[in-house]
Amino acid sequence: MVKRTGILITLFTLFSLSILLFTSPVMAASPTKQRIYDDAELLTEQETEQLEVLAEEYSVKRETDFIILTTNDTEGKYVVKYMQDFYDEKGPGYDKKHGNTAILTVDMQHREIYLAGFYKAEKLLNDDRLDLIRDKITPAMKNEDYFTAFQTFILTADEYMGIRFGLSPDNLLFQLWFQAAVSIGLGVLIVGGMAYNSGGRVTINNKTYEDSSTSRVVNRRDQYIRTTTTKRRKPQSNSGGGSSGGGGGRTSGGHSHSGSRGSF
Repeated sequence: MVKRTGILITLFTLFSLSILLFTSPVMAASPTKQRIYDDAELLTEQETEQLEVLAEEYSVKRETDFIILTTNDTEGKYVVKYMQDFYDEKGPGYDKKHGNTAILTVDMQHREIYLAGFYKAEKLLNDDRLDLIRDKITPAMKNEDYFTAFQTFILTADEYMGIRFGLSPDNLLFQLWFQAAVSIGLGVLIVGGMAYNSGGRVTINNKTYEDSSTSRVVNRRDQYIRTTTTKRRKPQSNSGGGSSGGGGGRTSGGHSHSGSRGSF
């Protein structure tokens, strides 16, 4: 009897351990390589670790390295050149050196940011899409909420890379409110047309009750005298602008990339 009880206890223990094994949360694997280069120390250690895990997850998903690069000293270079030299020297890429990469560079010295996409990311994250991403993260950058800005960069870049190339992520045809507005507009036009056609046709005009024999208007003449033309200088548009935009380029190592530059 004692032996049977011991066997039952052992079986119950093994069963309980197996339940805990399959129901306990799975700990996230450590990132395989560094993707967060926070040289400006904008993040806490915990935030850096969280972003490393996030970058690892979406880098594998899109087969594109998502890199965060921050600095307090660009070594006399402007932000685009600084990013380009980093790419040439470090050579990030999902499956090979100098491969698919999306980089957010933060220049705290001049308070500028530059987003770039290489190879696969250059096509799926073109200049226009990077402009949209930059617009989304700039408010958080201005509020010094750097963790949110970097997180938004990774998540939004992943989202846009999932949209077929050639379609704008904010295309109105894909917005529910636009479709609803079109439907309402068509309804108004149809109902308005029906109401207009349902009324009688007006056949009375200014000649209906006019007696031309008793009209006081005998003759009318328009005489052209002259035309005066005044010339005014057309205002010139301000093409100088700030540091926004920027577009893509090519590194010294010959790697082409898309880009979007702006201040915060």
